[in-house]
Amino acid sequence: MTLKKITAAGLLTASALVLAACGQQKSSQSQTKQVLNWTEGAQISTQDPSLTTDSTSFHALLNTQEGLYRLDKKQKPQLALAKSAKVTDGGKTYTFVLRDAKWSNGQAITANDFVYSYRRTLNPKTKSSMAFYFYQIVNAEAINAGKKSVNSLGVKALSKNKLQIKLVRPVSYFKLLLAFPLFFPENQQFIEKVGSKYGTAAKYTISSGPFKLTKWTGSNKQFTLVKNQNYWDKKNVKLDKVNETISETSSTAYNLYQAGKLDETYLTGEQVKANKGKSTFYDRPASAIQRLELNRSQGL
Repeated sequence: MTLKKITAAGLLTASALVLAACGQQKSSQSQTKQVLNWTEGAQISTQDPSLTTDSTSFHALLNTQEGLYRLDKKQKPQLALAKSAKVTDGGKTYTFVLRDAKWSNGQAITANDFVYSYRRTLNPKTKSSMAFYFYQIVNAEAINAGKKSVNSLGVKALSKNKLQIKLVRPVSYFKLLLAFPLFFPENQQFIEKVGSKYGTAAKYTISSGPFKLTKWTGSNKQFTLVKNQNYWDKKNVKLDKVNETISETSSTAYNLYQAGKLDETYLTGEQVKANKGKSTFYDRPASAIQRLELNRSQGL
């Protein structure tokens, strides 16, 4: 697939990557192989969902993993690995029935994979800097502080395919959180097998989402996403492969785009002026929050 797009205002998110790619049908190449050549502005730091903090790593996770919900084109949460959800107790109890889904190695994805994932992230030994996102769940904060056992967490596998989550209080945006990679399932058997190497290279990852990660050694500036044939909704995944190139400067990415080695690039400065108005130019405003911290003196 050939997607000729020049993007201003920065990189697209991973969810936009997938949705945009699946929505394109025109191609000068054979339709039997759908290949997208994409770019990222930085290297992947880890593919351990419990430890990820940077945008590039999250982009990869959003394409290789999946949670109870996935965001649609309008960034609204839609059921994903969960086929049904019931909210009771005034908004404090969520009960999910999971689909008959599989990991990329063929193992069944179960409710226990979510229980294990949440407990692992909150366990102080994991040292997850993002664990505070779970504090909406009963006993999560105390567990993360080492004051309670991980077994006391308000997340239970009621059966192989039935998961229950109990919150401290109603949370209006909880479904959005469940679409965040931190809340995705983790395969206990696989993680215990590879140990501390988990998430450090492609061969030490396992996928629950539409793609599998390949050709990533942990430090190289290229990686590839290939279609996960065990993904429950693979019929709606139109791309066969996404070749990712790490371009840490806009000039490098722009040169690769002009040479026909990339199907998109982001623009800065004079590049925007030179391409604005062309049919290949797309203005994609990004959503972000920034803050300014003053260096206040603590005394003379």
